[in-house]
Order: sequence, then C-alpha cells, then structure tokens
Amino acid sequence: MNTIPTPQIDYFQVAPMLIVLGAAVIGVLAEAILPRRQRYLAQVAISFVGLLSALVMAVFVFKRLDPNSLSPKRGQVVAMGSLAIDGPTLFTWALVLIFGLLALMIFAERHLEGGVLAFAGQAAAMPGTEAEREASSRGLEHTEVFPLLLFAVGGMMMFPASTDMLALFVALEVFSLPLYLLCGLARRRRLLSQEAALKYFLLGAFSSAFFVYGISLVYGFAGSMSYAGIAQAVAGSSDSKVLLYGGLGLMVAGLLFKVGAVPFHNWTPDVYQGAPTAVTAFMAAGTKVAAFVALLRLMYVAFGAIHVNWAPMIWIVAILTMVIGSVVAVAQTDVKRLLAYSSVAHAGFILVGLLGIRALGEVGPQDADGVTAVLFYLTTYGFMTLAAFTIVTLVRDANGEATSMKHWAGLGKKSPLLAGVFAFLLLAMAGLPLTSGFTGKWVVFAAAMSAGAWPLVVVAVLISVVALVFYIRIIVVMFFADSEDNGVSVAIPSPLTSTVIMIGTAVTLALGLIPGPLLDLLSRVGVFIR
Repeated sequence: MNTIPTPQIDYFQVAPMLIVLGAAVIGVLAEAILPRRQRYLAQVAISFVGLLSALVMAVFVFKRLDPNSLSPKRGQVVAMGSLAIDGPTLFTWALVLIFGLLALMIFAERHLEGGVLAFAGQAAAMPGTEAEREASSRGLEHTEVFPLLLFAVGGMMMFPASTDMLALFVALEVFSLPLYLLCGLARRRRLLSQEAALKYFLLGAFSSAFFVYGISLVYGFAGSMSYAGIAQAVAGSSDSKVLLYGGLGLMVAGLLFKVGAVPFHNWTPDVYQGAPTAVTAFMAAGTKVAAFVALLRLMYVAFGAIHVNWAPMIWIVAILTMVIGSVVAVAQTDVKRLLAYSSVAHAGFILVGLLGIRALGEVGPQDADGVTAVLFYLTTYGFMTLAAFTIVTLVRDANGEATSMKHWAGLGKKSPLLAGVFAFLLLAMAGLPLTSGFTGKWVVFAAAMSAGAWPLVVVAVLISVVALVFYIRIIVVMFFADSEDNGVSVAIPSPLTSTVIMIGTAVTLALGLIPGPLLDLLSRVGVFIR
C-alpha cells in the first residue's frame, strides 16, 4: 500500500518568507475587523513589523551559511526540494525586503494628497461618477494596498528561491496578482491607471500561459519538475530535444516579460506611466530583482548543460533590449515613460551580465563572477530607481503629479536641491564615474568579457553613449530651459518621502565610491546550489 510521505520543512530556513506572508494574512484580517479610522496605522504597523522581522530573520539564516564549504553548509534545498536557501537566495531576500520597506514608506505617504493616500478611495467606483466624488469628499482610503504589498513581497521572495517548476509558477502568480490590482488604484488619472492595470493583467495572463505551456513541454521531456531532475535529464539524454527547446523558449519568454526585455517590453511604458508612482517604483526595483535571479537559477541550474544552445538567444534579446530601450527613450516627452524605457535598457545591460556566467553543467564557485555582477547591478539599479520615482511624486500641479517634460522646465530654479539630486540619479543611471551605475556596468561588462562575450560588451558600451543623451536631456530641461508659469510646484517632502530619497541617493553614492565590501560579499555567496 502506497502512502503519501509527510512533508518535511525546515521552518527556520524559510521563516523570512513565512513571516511576510503571515503578516499579509494578518493585514487582511485587520482590514475586515478594525474600524475604518484605525486601519491606516494598524496596516502600516503590521507591514513595517512584518518586513523588518523578516529582514532580521534573513540575516540570522544568512549567518548559518558557510560560503567556503560545500553543500549543505553553503546552502540547502528545503520544502521537499522546492526551495533553495543559498547565498543568492538570501541576498535577494534581503534586497527585496529592503525595497519593500522603502516602498512601504511611499505607500504610506499622506502628505502629498492632503491627508489621504495616493490610492483610490473606492476602486469599484467608475471614474468621473458621483460615487467617486463622494468617496473623495469623504476622504476614503484603500488600506488594502498594504497587505497587497506584503503578498507581492512574499511572492518575490519565493520566486528566486524556487528549484521546482511548480513552485516557480506559484510564486510568479503570488507576486503578479497583487501588482495587477495595485496598478489600477491611482487616486488621480483613474482611467489611465485602470488602462495600465488592464494591459498589465491581459499581457501578464498571456505570458503566464506561455510559461505554463513551457513547463508542460519540459516536464514531458525530463519527467521531472525539479531543477536537479531536469539538469540530469538534459545532460544524460540522447533523445530528440524538440520538447526541451520548445519548453525552454516558452518559459524564457514568460520570464523575459517580467523583466521587461524586448520583444516582451510593450507593457512597461504604459503600466509605469499609468500606475500609482509608488507602485511603479516598487515594481521597477523589486520585480527586476526577483525575476532576474529566478531566470539565472533556471538557466544555469536546470539548463546549464545546454548553455551553448540558448546563449545566442540571450545575445539577441540583450542587444535588442539595449538598443530599443535607449533609442525609443530619446523621443519620450513624459518623465515616467522615459524612466520606463530606461528600465528596459537596463534590463538589456543586466542580460549582458547573465552571459558572464560560464556554467556548462554543475554550477560552481568559478561562476561567482557572473552572479556577483548581476546581483550588484540589481542592487544599484533598485536603489537609484526607487529614489528617482519618489522624486517624481513631488513635482505637482493642480491635477496631481506633473510628469510631462515641459512641466519640469526650470525645476532647477524652483528647487535646486531636488533637481540636483534627480540629476545625480540620472547620471548614475547613465553610468558616469563615482556613481554606483558606473560600477554596476563595469562589473557586468567585465564578467561578460571574461566569458568571451566581448562583441556584446562593445555594443553595450556604444548604447551607453546613446542612453546618455536622454538622461542629459532631462538635466538640460531642468536647469537650462526657460521657466514658465505653468502652475507647477515642488511639494515639501514628508519624513517618509525624504527618507526614501536620502537612502536611495546615499547608497548610489556609496556604492560608486566604495563598492569593494559589497562585491567581496557577493563573490563569496554568489553561488547557486542544486
């Protein structure tokens, strides 16, 4: 008689993720039980305590790792072989949790909208109707955004840790569904926000369908859902690999959609522009981190043995992503759309680093340079992007955020400090020296060069020069364009908004001046286990 084995889970290892998801559930219960006036403070407190506790717990789990030892001390596969708790996983967890805490501060901002959140008071009310006006006049708030944020963070933590295709898909949906909802909850420009949410949902559903179909094809070839089982089948099988390549292509398409790589990038500018800017900031930072590390683990742990077969595809995608993202950004007249295409271009630069990992089978310490480069770039990009989008929330007119480029003319005279900080962040995104952006590009280019991908590096360097054009363009508009009385003002940031901007800017400067400690840490822990 066959018996179902009892699941064996090391709860200490997965505690950071469980804490976040538990806090999200508590937030849902608080939303149902507490009176409306008490929900805001309760939700902010629950979210803050949950994220901070998870971060502290992740540090404790990280301390148990021994980067100089072989598995399991270097890491461990837990939850019945579904999750890998290793150096890249724990660093990604810490990064996502920090981004979650910073995003929480922007989510909790009430100062900019006159005492209410920047999210719709009643999402079910049609834009422009009496119901919407009544919700606005009564000062209603959707405090459900805080549990949604926690669910998204929990899914982003599970995604890069997954070593099983089923767990990978579950994590993908756990963090995607809350983001679909959050994108449609802007208090102002409701139609644009709802359009962004609908586009993101429909295109995300298509990408998930491709992803699931790819999983089924790979399972048909390997007969296993685990990365280890797939790697064994890929390395040892001499049968036809039609199912394998078809499934791999569909799975990669689903993941490239999440990182905003060409040709799966078309949702990015519309969603980034229409979503509440706090959500845009969190998506731009957190989603890229989770999706890229998940892509790294999938490609080099499960499909490392056929690296030579799929690398040309990544070459093409990386070049197209860098070129299209940078060239199209030059023509943008909206700051949020420009930053969105900048995000697309950065996805291409990160793909260059992905090709810097030379694994052809078992992933080992010799591959740490490539993983280090990608993780470092994701760190630098996340902090500068969060700070940049937070600054966007402060430039306002009578209709709310003023994101049209013409509204930013003369900003350097109205608020020299804010314009100066934004200019510094733009130069960091361009990759100028003494910023983290320069160091990030340097390490991904060096990793790719060491793996023999020098033609790709040459293209990336040339595209970096093109990208400098649209970054400089904004700086010229802020400091040198004629200022008009267009009703635009710069809001005085609250402590919450100021903290996000200061942390993002300080990290961008610090990692540009002294990147050594972080690079040394990543070189020791940037090794995937099976």
